[in-house]
Amino acid sequence: MSETRRRFHEELDQLEGDLLAMGRAATGLLARAAQALGSGDADLADSVIQADDDIDERYIAVDRRALDLLALQTPVATDLRLVIAVLHINLHLERVGDTAVNTATVVKATQGMPTRRAIVDRLLEMAAVVGEMVRVALAAFARRDLDLALRLPEMDQPVDRINRDMYPEVAACGGDPRLLEWALRMMAVSRQLERAGDHAVDIAEQVAFLLTGEFQEFTDASHPVRLPDGRTE
Repeated sequence: MSETRRRFHEELDQLEGDLLAMGRAATGLLARAAQALGSGDADLADSVIQADDDIDERYIAVDRRALDLLALQTPVATDLRLVIAVLHINLHLERVGDTAVNTATVVKATQGMPTRRAIVDRLLEMAAVVGEMVRVALAAFARRDLDLALRLPEMDQPVDRINRDMYPEVAACGGDPRLLEWALRMMAVSRQLERAGDHAVDIAEQVAFLLTGEFQEFTDASHPVRLPDGRTE
């Protein structure tokens, strides 16, 4: 291997490491936002909001490094797919960080309002599943594990179900205007978490693209995923 290629692959390794660090930061922030939601801790919510700058800086750094590799090294084949996948995954992770910040903002905005614990518990369940989804999707990327990536749509099902079930829970709060206002804000959190679950699925789709060379939405049942050995899933 030439010195140029060796240096290029070192830069690719660094890029991947930075992306995985971004993933750990985003999932950690989501967990802290969920903790603030569960406890109503405004100070913890503030710390989540303040950490958004770190997530944004990580996002920009990964994006710039990836674009520099595209501009200066002109990668081809698998290396090109890796850089493209990193760019997409990086964006999805930044959006997961946004979900954490938006959740923390709602925690602060609902201080002093009446609450319903059953709704909070359902949101915490959603957040736990979404956090695990992002971790699994990133593990699939790190290990180049297509089978692991293909687990994400099934993992997303309880998140979608809880989000759908949130509507009657909120409607049941209609007799108390203040409680209803709080519940409507919780429904917005539910929608955010549901979308964060979709971002995890999108990350898994990028893993499949990296490994197969074909992009395909996992939720499109009319086009099964083609595995590297030619089988379909």
